[in-house]
Amino acid sequence: MNRSKIYIDIDGVLLTNKKTRASDFAYEFLKYCVKNFDCYWLTTHCKGDNKNVLKYLYQYFNVEMNDTLNLIKSTYWETLKTEAIDFTSDFIWLEDNPFNAEIEILNKNNAINNLIVINLNNKDELKRVMNIIHKKI
Repeated sequence: MNRSKIYIDIDGVLLTNKKTRASDFAYEFLKYCVKNFDCYWLTTHCKGDNKNVLKYLYQYFNVEMNDTLNLIKSTYWETLKTEAIDFTSDFIWLEDNPFNAEIEILNKNNAINNLIVINLNNKDELKRVMNIIHKKI
């Protein structure tokens, strides 16, 4: 069985907007994603190699999360994050601030509903998102 792909941004999704700490429920959320989806980093911190993203995240997550973080695959893109998305597969994209050009590409590919915009100012935001993606499994 092919698992749906999930593309995960970091800043504003897993880390607070000011990058001072991991967002509430981030540990549980990542463990859930890795267990249920084929996971990919889709962030400015990862362009083809996980080394930089993992070094960046290790300062925010405890050592017990290393195995989970290492299971998430890298992506590569140049200008727009949508360059890294496999539009032939079932996917979810978690992003706090998609560009208008990326939204246009999602629309052209009939995939706008695959985008979940994260707003960490909302209480229990990652719990809300986990409930949404759980329904898509």
